[in-house]
Amino acid sequence: MEVINTPNPNWNRPNNIPEFKVDPILVLVFSILTCGLYLIYWNIKVAEVFNAVAEREIISTPLAVFSGCCMPIHIYFYYLIGKDGLPKVYQITGELQKDQSTLLIVLGFFFPMAAAMIVQADINRLYK
Repeated sequence: MEVINTPNPNWNRPNNIPEFKVDPILVLVFSILTCGLYLIYWNIKVAEVFNAVAEREIISTPLAVFSGCCMPIHIYFYYLIGKDGLPKVYQITGELQKDQSTLLIVLGFFFPMAAAMIVQADINRLYK
């Protein structure tokens, strides 16, 4: 009897973090092409990643959906990412802990696509 070892593609991802690796420039391009509708999908996928990283629910799915439609909720979404989500990502990747909540709130208010690009670049570091 022959045993075949098939490599597990998730062996190096802690906590079974769902893979959502997108080039940050594509986040900008897709958001512009879809007039911001891509950001609703992006919010949902990012919420899944941050919830898996933190091993608890930081951002609920309804909050992620409504944050793509309503400005005050959108700002709160980026606040949660900066305060609760990104520090866990930095801890897993071994990077210097930094508080980006203020930057994300300001960018989320004036140019949410730029804030999404910054967050996506930090998420992509999980998959290196």
